[in-house]
Amino acid sequence: MHWLADLLAAIGVVLNGLPQGIMAMTLGFAVFPTSFSFILASAVNGAFGSVAPISFQAESLALTGNLGRTFRERTSIIFGGSIIMLVIGLTGSLSKIVSLLGNDIMSGMMAGVGIMLAKIAIDMTKTEKRTGWLSIAVAVVTYILTKDLVWTIVLSVVLSSLYAAFGEHYRADLPEHVTARRFFLSKPIVNRNVIRGALSLACLNIGANISYGLITGQMIGIKPNPVNLNLLTSTQALADMGTSLLGGAPVESIISATASAPEPVIAGIMMMLIMAVILLVGWLPKIGRYVPSASIAGFLFILGAVVIFPEDAAAALGGAHIMVPAITLVVTAVFDPFAGLMTGAVLKFVLPLVGLGV
Repeated sequence: MHWLADLLAAIGVVLNGLPQGIMAMTLGFAVFPTSFSFILASAVNGAFGSVAPISFQAESLALTGNLGRTFRERTSIIFGGSIIMLVIGLTGSLSKIVSLLGNDIMSGMMAGVGIMLAKIAIDMTKTEKRTGWLSIAVAVVTYILTKDLVWTIVLSVVLSSLYAAFGEHYRADLPEHVTARRFFLSKPIVNRNVIRGALSLACLNIGANISYGLITGQMIGIKPNPVNLNLLTSTQALADMGTSLLGGAPVESIISATASAPEPVIAGIMMMLIMAVILLVGWLPKIGRYVPSASIAGFLFILGAVVIFPEDAAAALGGAHIMVPAITLVVTAVFDPFAGLMTGAVLKFVLPLVGLGV
């Protein structure tokens, strides 16, 4: 009965990813070409026996939507970030970057991202007040009772969306390119906003690939950790590069319960193929018409304020030298991950040169 356990684990992760897929649609990303990413990653994981799948990730979607002002800016940010990550993955530089900067600075950056997500969640309540606050309230209560992110995202999104649909008669007219079941080319553009966004997305993915990828690998219970971070980074970069040129959404490293299934590689592949089918046949846009963007606010708030921030802030500020990671945290939260990481790097290497080692 291994196949049934694998299937159930895959379905659980799919349920976790669907609301974030709906979030991608509200940002203007096309769902049909995004299926390319899931198919590509399925093939790579099957060929190399990788246990770390990729899927919609709230952090990257929120960051891209926050920094990209238009649809073309957002797809260009994803394309630029994917180029950076592909170079890092193919050269095996991921672990070297972390070793150079230190875990405290990386954790400070991720903790700052947590604050960013919580702020984005609160900002969502300004446009859709009742739906947004209901989503946050349901998410807080659900997480307190269950400590389970899957239940948190499902209940907060479903209940707030039901209220919006029946209480406020919410209906969304999604743009044609979002729902169209065809491919179209989205040419990248380059401007200051895109460059800043691409660098920030790459910094976020450096931290996410390491933390999420290794956590997924730990679920298997095998030492050393079986996740190949360079393969994961290259796969995610190639998937994002292809889908961004076609107007699709970013898909990144996630913490996946498929790693705890009897056959983790097969379960991960099943999850990605199920998601690809849902996108190809057009089921997600039909659901998305009745789901306001603020319905994801509760999940983003819990993810940022309760899951990401406390753990990473403790790791960043738990050592003897806390000034640099603390500044990294604050700059990331106020500006973006790239500004935070670069500030931390400059302080770490410049301060000792002037006799101010901290």
